[in-house]
Amino acid sequence: MAGIELKSTAFDDGAFIPRRYTKDGEDLSPQLTWTGVPDGTAELLLLCEDPDAPMGTFVHWLVTGIDPTSEGVEAGRTPPGGQPRTNGFGDPGWGGPRPPAGDPVHRYFFRLYALAEPVPLPDGAGAEDVHAAVDARHLATGTLMGLYQR
Repeated sequence: MAGIELKSTAFDDGAFIPRRYTKDGEDLSPQLTWTGVPDGTAELLLLCEDPDAPMGTFVHWLVTGIDPTSEGVEAGRTPPGGQPRTNGFGDPGWGGPRPPAGDPVHRYFFRLYALAEPVPLPDGAGAEDVHAAVDARHLATGTLMGLYQR
């Protein structure tokens, strides 16, 4: 299975996410670019999750219905054609990192999935719901991981 290359000008894979993109800063979604979306992709799905959250994996960003011909998204914007879904804070769209003060470094996984058909997700879907819906049905995926600590 071919992979999608997912990058950001805001931070490198495995590097710290700048404060600007967190709840401690401007709370802007980071700029992202992607390449390698395979033929036959009907839509893209973007998920940003924190598996280190104290109460279980926390969804920071979930966007469905992204145009498969798009090549990225600017900072603070919704990906082209995308439908922002409810994040773990209860708001639609991006909700930046805000781990508990004093916690060890948290990891934030940005995952872009190429889907052959839309997948049904309930309103307020958690990370487990997304993985259950897409893990066996995606054509390709790309991952970018950032770090943050307060």
